[in-house]
Amino acid sequence: MKLFIIIGAVNAFLSVALGAFGAHGLEGKVEQKYLETWQTGVTYQMFHAVGLLIIGVLLGHLPANSLLTWSGWLMVIGIILFSGSLYVLTLTKISILGAITPLGGVSFLIAWVLLIIAAVRFM
Repeated sequence: MKLFIIIGAVNAFLSVALGAFGAHGLEGKVEQKYLETWQTGVTYQMFHAVGLLIIGVLLGHLPANSLLTWSGWLMVIGIILFSGSLYVLTLTKISILGAITPLGGVSFLIAWVLLIIAAVRFM
């Protein structure tokens, strides 16, 4: 429980910091399409940081179960693969990194499905 709350809060902090860096530090240094790519990474990181906070709270109120735990770890993996690949893509313009992004998206989708299943079973 505590671990996912900490990881969620750290990712929320990083999302705000990276959003500010993108808006102020990258403006005029990268093309507009890459600024939009960066912003997509920031947005998804924040959404899933909140998801991690929710999972942490739920783990404190529901019986410990692997569905919620896997959901949390898949959100972490998704943040790294999805948002991380978009950040690196923006900074390096190495387009092959775009092939990693969907793996993060799939991790996000599975994480949310597991959260739904956990809610149906345990709430």
